[in-house]
Amino acid sequence: MKKILMISTGGTLASSRSDGGLSPRLHGNDILNWIAGLAEGCTVEEEELFMLDSSNMQPEEWEILAERIYRRREAFDGIVVIHGTDTLAYTASALSFALPGIEIPVVLTGSQVPIEDPIADATENCRAALHMAASGCAGVYVAFNRKIILGTRASKIRTRSYDAFASINYPCAARIDSGGLVWNPFVKQERKSGCRLENHFCKDVFLLKVFPGISPDIFPCLEKMGIRGVYVEGFGIGGIPSVRRNLADAIGRAVEGGMMVAVGSQCLYEGSDFSVYEVGRRVLSHGVIETGSMTSEAAVTKLMWALGKYDSPDQVRRAMAENLAGELGSIYDWLGS
Repeated sequence: MKKILMISTGGTLASSRSDGGLSPRLHGNDILNWIAGLAEGCTVEEEELFMLDSSNMQPEEWEILAERIYRRREAFDGIVVIHGTDTLAYTASALSFALPGIEIPVVLTGSQVPIEDPIADATENCRAALHMAASGCAGVYVAFNRKIILGTRASKIRTRSYDAFASINYPCAARIDSGGLVWNPFVKQERKSGCRLENHFCKDVFLLKVFPGISPDIFPCLEKMGIRGVYVEGFGIGGIPSVRRNLADAIGRAVEGGMMVAVGSQCLYEGSDFSVYEVGRRVLSHGVIETGSMTSEAAVTKLMWALGKYDSPDQVRRAMAENLAGELGSIYDWLGS
């Protein structure tokens, strides 16, 4: 019998309706009662950590959750985390960096409709998560709509559909169909060992989406706020404005002042390459970090993690450039190989 730990943190799955709107009200043991019998061949133990709407899941909660998983991992074959969908991809990425070498599957799931609702997707998502947790495939994953997605590749792309999450620039790790859990042979599985807890995240990080007319004065303001790192979502394959309102040079001055600036694309798919256009090369010349095919969720959480772990800018740069948890590289790499 596989032994699975279910950690509940709240979210829509655990919510009930009230005059003030949906809010988490179901405890971990309530959720366990709803999904009893879904994981054949497994015993499931529940533990309630938070009861939060995922809009309120922040780096402080990531640190607590990562530590709880680290402390409890040796007693279980896998761990399922019940989580709200809105920030689930951020938490999945954060756990991927905070728990390097995790030896068991850690699977995050949630639902678009509360589990008490007759039309809820919650039961199927929990079923998939439990089976993935019992698979022995170590790592951090998201289970949703019968898809298993690598934690650093998940992104919520729909607000209402049950098919709310996509695997960005990388194939799904597995799927659930009539054959059970079917692993994707293109997704590399490496044996994990020697998990470490690296769960300190820098909170002084900012996400900036570039738009036509954006003022370069935003960077001096961010410096005054004490922001240490900024992830900039540029245009297309890689463009930052440098005429009339010269954001590129403002970024350069911020980098010279010690701020870590990473750049990527606003486009979900196909990644960035700031070397293609002059407007991209200009910002690269200022020493920014390019994130390539990383999701925004992975880029932001990785920058927070790297700044929390390292004091040296060079160490932060090296960490951001290293593929630590499957966040770098793309589907186009393996299609062409």
